[in-house]
Amino acid sequence: MNIGELAQRTGLATSRIRFYERIGLLKPAQRQANGYRSYPDEAVLVLRLIAVGQRAGFSLDELRVLLPDGLSRWEHDSLLDTLRRKVRDIESMQAQLAQSKSELVELMAQIEAKPDDMDCATNARRVLSGLGLAQADATSAVPRSRSGAEAGRQGRARRSAARP
Repeated sequence: MNIGELAQRTGLATSRIRFYERIGLLKPAQRQANGYRSYPDEAVLVLRLIAVGQRAGFSLDELRVLLPDGLSRWEHDSLLDTLRRKVRDIESMQAQLAQSKSELVELMAQIEAKPDDMDCATNARRVLSGLGLAQADATSAVPRSRSGAEAGRQGRARRSAARP
C-alpha cells in the first residue's frame, strides 16, 4: 500500500509516517519503480502500536526497544515486564497527581475562606502561615538581619495591605 492509504488506515499524517521511518521505528518502505513508497500490511499494526504506546506514555526510545525488527521476534516475557513497569510508573504518577490535586483543592478552599473584612495580602499571609511556609522561613538555621531591600519589601507590603 502507498503512504496515503497507510495514513488513512492509521489516522496518522504522512509526515509522521515518514518520521517514524526515518528514525527507525518503522521499517523502510520498499520503493516502487515510480519511486513511491510501498508498505506491507504489517506497517498498519506497527504504526497503531506506536500510537497506542505513545498515548500510554512510552517515549520513542522506549518504543524502539519494544518493537523488534519483526513482530514474530517479540520476546513475550521481556515485553510483559516492560508493560508492567510502565503500568507501575503510571500508577505512581496517578498517586502523585492525586496528592497534588488534593493539595491544590485544599489551597483553593483556604483562599476562598477569606473573611469579608480581610484584605488579600493579609489573607495570603493567613493562608501561607497555615501551610507552614512562614514557619519554615522563621526557623531557618542562620538568623538574618533585615537588609534594606527586605525592609523595603515589608514596608511596601504594609502599605499595600492598608489599601482598600
